[in-house]
Amino acid sequence: MSGASQPKTALEFKSTSLTVPALLLASNDLATIEENLREKIAQGAGFFQDSPVLIDVHRANALELEVDVAALVSLLRTLALVPISLRGGTEAQNSAALAQGLFLRAAAPSTRKPSPASRAPEVVVEAAVEAVVEENADIRRDIAPAAANKLITQPVRSGQRVYSHGDLTVTATVSAGAEIMAEGNIHVYGSLRGRALAGVQGDSSCRIFCMDLQAELLSIAGIYQLRDDIPKELQYKPAQISLDDQMLVIKEL
Repeated sequence: MSGASQPKTALEFKSTSLTVPALLLASNDLATIEENLREKIAQGAGFFQDSPVLIDVHRANALELEVDVAALVSLLRTLALVPISLRGGTEAQNSAALAQGLFLRAAAPSTRKPSPASRAPEVVVEAAVEAVVEENADIRRDIAPAAANKLITQPVRSGQRVYSHGDLTVTATVSAGAEIMAEGNIHVYGSLRGRALAGVQGDSSCRIFCMDLQAELLSIAGIYQLRDDIPKELQYKPAQISLDDQMLVIKEL
């Protein structure tokens, strides 16, 4: 018999943050959805590989488009995506999602109604990066509160992830393949080559500032833009990124 003492508990829950792309549908044509998805995945520089995905059908339902949830889930899995939840579904869609092993989320609030012209949008699939935060209040009581803002003075290397509950300031380079996330603003005083996500809890007033814009992905409050969509004349320059009417605005500093 081993003399080593056994732990009192075999597991514990801790609060964590998970960045999940939300797939916003405005079409029920699976062939067109697949085509759009393959384009997004090709642009994503590996961002979507084996990525969990939240399926949002509230817009499609507002347009009275019937979405085959089971077929959509099968398509996503074929493209090496991992659907984990459904948002904004009807009773039938929710039942289909549960049968596929997905969990359900309430529809995100919307202040705008779809116009008749939006029934034939040019782009039928959008992807917004949304922060899903799982918290356990009982455990958090025993955790000393961290400083709201975070300062990083060393380079953020490929594969590293940095999260701040307030503003995040990096005085060095953010390498390609690295990811920095903040509930507040992001300031990078070196080259920004990786992924930067500000306002991950939904604060649309947050901004991203950097001295050398080479980012793989930029996101504010879930609205994102990939490197290929950043104007060439703004790359490799000091820049400020903000959100205006659900669109990212990039300006030279």
